[in-house]
Amino acid sequence: MTFLSATLDRVKPSPTIVVTTKAAELKAAGRDVIGLGAGEPDFDTPEHIQEAGKAAIESGKTRYTAVDGVPELKQAICDKFKRDNGLNYEPSQVTVGAGGKQVLYNAFMATLNAGDEVIIPAPYWVSYPDMVLLAGGEPVVIEATLKNQFKIMPDQLRAAITPKTKWFLFNSPSNPTGAGYSWEELKALTDVLVEFPHVWVITDDMYEHLAFGDFKFCTPAQLEPKLYNRTLTVNGVSKAYAMTGWRIGYAAGPEMLIKAMRKVQSQSTSNPSSIGQYAAVEALNGPQDFLADNAKLFERRRDLVVDALNACPGITCPRPEGAFYVYPSIAGCIGKTTSNGVLIETDKDFATALLEDTGVAVVFGAAFGVSPNFRVSYATSDADLTEACARIRTFCDGLK
Repeated sequence: MTFLSATLDRVKPSPTIVVTTKAAELKAAGRDVIGLGAGEPDFDTPEHIQEAGKAAIESGKTRYTAVDGVPELKQAICDKFKRDNGLNYEPSQVTVGAGGKQVLYNAFMATLNAGDEVIIPAPYWVSYPDMVLLAGGEPVVIEATLKNQFKIMPDQLRAAITPKTKWFLFNSPSNPTGAGYSWEELKALTDVLVEFPHVWVITDDMYEHLAFGDFKFCTPAQLEPKLYNRTLTVNGVSKAYAMTGWRIGYAAGPEMLIKAMRKVQSQSTSNPSSIGQYAAVEALNGPQDFLADNAKLFERRRDLVVDALNACPGITCPRPEGAFYVYPSIAGCIGKTTSNGVLIETDKDFATALLEDTGVAVVFGAAFGVSPNFRVSYATSDADLTEACARIRTFCDGLK
């Protein structure tokens, strides 16, 4: 008899965490390592939000709260959706979890039965398929191509829908590509979804406020009101407000679904951090002007990295619309050999050799469902990005 659950055989550890851990181990051993794997801002939580967290501690707001969020935060979330997205929700339609990941997981656990299908565009965030598998569902992957700037086409979506489809999972701007769907591109997808009333939409909007240039963010329920009653709109404070460690994600959707997700959370973690919740109230209700400044900072870093990577032989790097990632193709490097005699057959080979030879840590593309590529998080200093790109250029120059 096997002691461990057979369900674990369906999933794998998060590759992004594996890469980050490996980079940290090498640093601890004295190696000069530049980590481009972690998906979190490199600056501190804004001071006014920190102060709100301290005030929560000092005023004794350190006890259990309602399972899925204090009333003040649920109201702040309703106000945010109205202000930023033109979406009207009541507090009873809102849930708060320990990060966006828990919110997504709760939704799948609350709705998926064996054989239910979830359509996931690739490249995808590494956790999406595994969360579906843990909940007993089946991921159905649609591959977006470099030719289409890593965005799926309406005919691909239509072809993937079956009677077993329960969810379409949407993420824009995207992790890992940074690709953002324009209003016109998203409308083409929502037009397809309107045709299939049994398909629900779960949209991961975590990078909403990291949009560059003329790109304007939009979310499905905002664009197509016919989808409002079958859409779960997920967001959080981690990325835009530099609050990754505070662990606060949230979502709004039909009350029936929110109640079911609350039941899952009540028997798993109960409430997210009380202190994090009150800090998140200040994040959503307080000054928002710094969001645009941060977006400009990341846009400048994007251009630095895209230009540098496109100068590397064998690499093609599109210029994404948002988030803080790029997802370059290394098709021109496959089949070549490093200066140390290592054959590059896959993007995992590339990432492994790059780390060992240069000390630059990136995540290989197979982890995100599309190869041969790798992901760079440019949420780090200009100096580190410049040095990392120079090392990647030297590495690529040495391939034969």
